[in-house]
Amino acid sequence: MEKSIQLASERIREAEGILIGAGAGIGVDSGLPDFRGNEGFWRAYPPIAKLGIGFQEMANPRWFERDPSLAWGFYGHRLNLYRQTIPHEGFEVLKQWSAHLPLGAFVYTSNVDGHFQKAGFDSAKIIECHGSLNHFQCVTDCKRMIWPADQTEVLVDEERLRAAEPHPECPHCRGLARPNVLMFGDWGWNSSRTEEQDQRFRHWQQQASDREIVSIEIGAGTAVPSVRHACEQFSASENHTLIRINPRESEAPRGSISIPLKALDAITAINEKWLS
Repeated sequence: MEKSIQLASERIREAEGILIGAGAGIGVDSGLPDFRGNEGFWRAYPPIAKLGIGFQEMANPRWFERDPSLAWGFYGHRLNLYRQTIPHEGFEVLKQWSAHLPLGAFVYTSNVDGHFQKAGFDSAKIIECHGSLNHFQCVTDCKRMIWPADQTEVLVDEERLRAAEPHPECPHCRGLARPNVLMFGDWGWNSSRTEEQDQRFRHWQQQASDREIVSIEIGAGTAVPSVRHACEQFSASENHTLIRINPRESEAPRGSISIPLKALDAITAINEKWLS
C-alpha cells in the first residue's frame, strides 16, 4: 500500500495531464448514499424498500408514465440531496494537482450530481457519460431540447417519497419533464449534451496522445463499468498510467497502480506524499 501511494504521487508529479475517472464511490465521502446492491439502496430509500423495488427497476423511465409522483419523488429527492451536499475536500486536492500540469485535467464521470462543476472544475473539461440530474428534458423529447434545472424546485414528501404537484414540465408542450439522465432500459434519453461533451473529450485525448498522462480512476465499480472501461482504454497507451482507487474492486491491469482505499483516504495519502 505504501509503495503504491508513493508511486502514484511520483507519477502524478511527473505527468503533463490527468484524466479523472469518477464513479459513485467518490461521492460517498461527501455523505451521499452508497447504492451498492439493493440492501444499500433500500437503506437510503425505505419507502421503495417497502415496495420491494430494486435500484435498476426504480431507475427506469417507465415510472414517469406509470407513476409520475413516485418518479419525481425519487429523482426530486436525489436532486435536492445533490444540491444540499458539499463536495468533500478531495475535489479541491484533485483541482490543485491539475493546476500544476500543462494539460490540466479532464473529468470522465458516470455521476449525475454535478459535483465536479460545483467544486469549481472547468465545465468544458467534464464529460458526464450518463447525463446530469441538473438538466431536464421532455418525457417525449418533443423539441430535442435540454434545459438547466436550477430554476426548478421539486417538493418531496420524504416519508412517502412522493413529489407534490405540479411536477416539472416541458416549456414547449407543457407535458411532463424528466431528468436528462440515462436510466436503465432508456430509449428516450436525449444524449446531445453528453455527445457535445464527448467531442471535447476526444479533442483533449488527441492533445494528450503522445504526452505523459495519468488516469486517476476513483470509486468506479464493475456493476456499471462505464468509467472503468474508459480509463482502461485511455491508459492503454505506453506513456499513460492508470491509478485505480477502490476499496472493494481495486484489481487493475498489469502496469497499473492499485490502491484499495476510499476516495478521500487515498487522495489525502497521495497528497501527503506529494507535499513531503
